This record gives sequence, structure tokens and C-alpha cells, in this order.
Amino acid sequence: MTTAPAALTEPWSPAEFEARLRAVGQERYHDRHPFNVRMHDGDLSPAEVRRWIANRFHYQRHIPVKDALITAKLDSSRLRRMWLRRIEDHDGRREGEGGIERWLRLGEAAGLDRGSLQAGESVLPGVRLAVAGYVNFCRLRPPLEAVAASLTELTAPDLMRLRIDAFERHYAWIEPSGLDYFRARVGQGRRDSGEALALVLEWARTREDQQRAVAALTFKCDVLWALLDAVQQAGQRGDQPAGRRGQG
Repeated sequence: MTTAPAALTEPWSPAEFEARLRAVGQERYHDRHPFNVRMHDGDLSPAEVRRWIANRFHYQRHIPVKDALITAKLDSSRLRRMWLRRIEDHDGRREGEGGIERWLRLGEAAGLDRGSLQAGESVLPGVRLAVAGYVNFCRLRPPLEAVAASLTELTAPDLMRLRIDAFERHYAWIEPSGLDYFRARVGQGRRDSGEALALVLEWARTREDQQRAVAALTFKCDVLWALLDAVQQAGQRGDQPAGRRGQG
């Protein structure tokens, strides 16, 4: 019986492990998806922007759901308090607050009906499948992998700044207040990713653990990519988002 060389089985150093995690985002994050590239270049039609807003809302409204599943896995009050703040960021402390509310206002600023957004009338089957896959991943996988999957937030703040600039320059027909979601996520994403990265670096003690964390982050990137695949393909078919209030 032979054993693998130690260099192939011993843990990566913290610096190398972090570099590998960051490389996943740099290489696979959905900012590289052709739909997002077109968005930031100002090449989307109003119908395409509305379709993206309506379908992305299905993902946004499930963020606190997956975070509640992660919170239930954490074994200390300190960690649960830290992760509960993410739920509050999206659900708000009271009605009319939080990231989900800000996304609804984005939809309204783009001419979509709030009730139609909440009813999910325009959500594509591929988007439902991608979001369900992510929620179930957080439900079924251990804390290390569920938290590691959230590390797309390492790349998100830069994307939010790029998106704000793109919308202000190319999509002036959207009311400026509709961009508040993106503005809030710049700071929140930086804070959240720092906390999650610290946990993953602490928890992944073996090479196997580290590889599972990298695989979890890769999976999350694939979820976001699959969501945009569905939105892009619907545009090629000419599907129209439901609940449009006006012309743009």
C-alpha cells in the first residue's frame, strides 16, 4: 500500500488557501457572464433589464432563507448573532426596510409592478431550479461548505460599484433611488465577506476541508451563472417580463 506524498495531502498555508478562494471569484464570478458584460456596457434593452430584475428578485428573496438555514447550523451565540444580521439586512427590522424592499423599489423604478414581482409571475424555470439548488445546498451541507459558498461576496462590492456606474450612465430611464440596493451592498458585502472568510480559514484545517470549501464556492458561482443563462436565453426567445407598468 502506498501513501500520497505529504505535499499533496497537507493543508495549504492560510495565504495559499485564501488565494485559491479568491481565484475562484476572479475566474468564475458572474461578472464575466455575457449578460452582465452587456449590462455594464449599456447594451441591454429596457425589456432585458426588467426581465433580469424580476428573475433576480427570486434569488434576492431567498437570501434570508438560506441564511436562516446557515444560522441554525452555527454552534455559538456569537456566530448566530453575526449571521442573523444578514437576515436583518435583507428582511429589515420592520416593514419597508431591508434589501428585499430596496430590490422591490428597483423594480418599481424600472417600471415593474410590485405585486407582480412578489407573485413571481415572470420567474423562469431555470432560475427557480438554480435558486432551489443553492437553498438546498445550504440546507444539506455542513457549516464550512454553506459559509464558503457565500464567499462570492469577496467579489460583489466591486461589481456593485461597476453596476451603479453602468446604470447611472446607460439606464437613466430608471429612477436614481432604485439603485439604493446596490449602494447598500458595497459596504455590507465587504463586511460580510470578511467575516465569512475568517470562519472558512479557521474551520478548514485539512486539505480535504479546504478543497470542499473551494468546491462550495465554485458551486455558488455556477448557480449565479446558471441564473443568468436562463435570463439570457429567455431574451433570445423574446419572452416579456410580467407586470410592466409603463413604457421605457
